[in-house]
Amino acid sequence: MIPLPYRVVDRRQDTADTATLTVEPVARPIAVPLPGQFSMLYAFGIGEVPISVSELAGDGGIVHTLHAVGAVTRALHDAHVGQVLGVRGPFGTDWGVPAPAGSDLAIVGGGIGLAPLRPVVEHAVRERDRYRHVVVLVGARTPGDLLYGDEYDRWRAADVDVRVTVDRADAGWTGHVGVVTTVMADLGIEPDATVGFVCGPEVMMRFAARALVAAGVPAPRVRVSLERNMRCGVALCGHCQLGPVLVCRDGPVVGYDTAEPLFAVKEL
Repeated sequence: MIPLPYRVVDRRQDTADTATLTVEPVARPIAVPLPGQFSMLYAFGIGEVPISVSELAGDGGIVHTLHAVGAVTRALHDAHVGQVLGVRGPFGTDWGVPAPAGSDLAIVGGGIGLAPLRPVVEHAVRERDRYRHVVVLVGARTPGDLLYGDEYDRWRAADVDVRVTVDRADAGWTGHVGVVTTVMADLGIEPDATVGFVCGPEVMMRFAARALVAAGVPAPRVRVSLERNMRCGVALCGHCQLGPVLVCRDGPVVGYDTAEPLFAVKEL
């Protein structure tokens, strides 16, 4: 429950309100996070929020990509190189990679939801020979909201099928326009041998996961990352309760067979 001090050693501005911070331990590090797990990041004097791990760096460093939406995330977003933050964790369930050898991977990220999926994509790039087919679907509201745009060509060079779409185009956009489910046709997957990974706004996850299941992917093999208001990270405070699930303990990553009935309850 006591945050460990981590120093910001690198900061990259990704979009107008999204930044990627690399932090390294001042003294001892937390345990090594697994892809899909999250940390509790503390801006001293302001507060603490859960942020997914988007990459591991050397020397015990952790990379977090975060979207400024409130007082705490704004303070973290504005953190400068050299500033010390508090880190607790890692917490929660993970994506379960590596997937079985010979599998197809279908990775669907919407907006900031691509951040916790980035370790899965990087794993697939490094272990490309392990999988038959890998498809990454990226969606955002506008071209200016796309994350990691400078990495898509590298992913494609590793024989990853990367498809990008935006809800609203601007004058310079020449790519696909539409919600992410509009680029989910003809994915090139063998449904019975596919593992799906979905993260983004809840409505997007509901429709994307449903599309994968409709294509024949078994619901337990479609993994989604739930988001709720987490305060303690250790299933004590109850703030993240979602029906029978405490997201910080039982999630954030769950199979769609678990998530589907929860998504079906309005305003749960």
